[in-house]
Amino acid sequence: MTKLKATVVSVHAGSNDDMSKQEHASIDVELDGIVGDAHRSYSRKTWAGDKQAEGTVRRNERQWSAVSVEELADIQDAMDLVDPPTPTELGANLCLSGISELSRLPKGTVLRFPSGAELLVEEYNPPCHDMGKKLAETRATRSGNPLSSTSFSKAAKLSRGIVGVVEVAGVINTGDAVEVELYATPTWLIRTDD
Repeated sequence: MTKLKATVVSVHAGSNDDMSKQEHASIDVELDGIVGDAHRSYSRKTWAGDKQAEGTVRRNERQWSAVSVEELADIQDAMDLVDPPTPTELGANLCLSGISELSRLPKGTVLRFPSGAELLVEEYNPPCHDMGKKLAETRATRSGNPLSSTSFSKAAKLSRGIVGVVEVAGVINTGDAVEVELYATPTWLIRTDD
């Protein structure tokens, strides 16, 4: 079982119309999601791109989202931005440091926090077009060239972060150390020729 270490740089929650979230010193996580957050629920309606018909009520695998400072810097470079995109404007609940390829954490990976809170990774969080349009309208490039509405989608294709569900309730604070236990197939499920 592989374990990584990370640090919570910032925590966010909210339900703004522009998809952004407010930064807080700490957030409370319950089994149905983050207290005070728009994505708090056991269920959600599907949208275009989901496997079920749009509008179908399904299990909410997106109770929280996380980005890393390392991947935000990669997005900044790929988009030629003066400043990196912020977790607040990207609508992330957590910003972590210490994991350069956060978006590649496998489903089933567990993030453990000092309070006992545990978050379970469900999947990679693909960039959305609406957020790309917003960034194109509000962000400046180092070169002075304008951004297209697809610049963010192209730059963040494999570095937009992760989403998941709450496994154990607790509190997550800015500055918390995070133990990240990578998912590995249990040995009893691995077939051998013996």
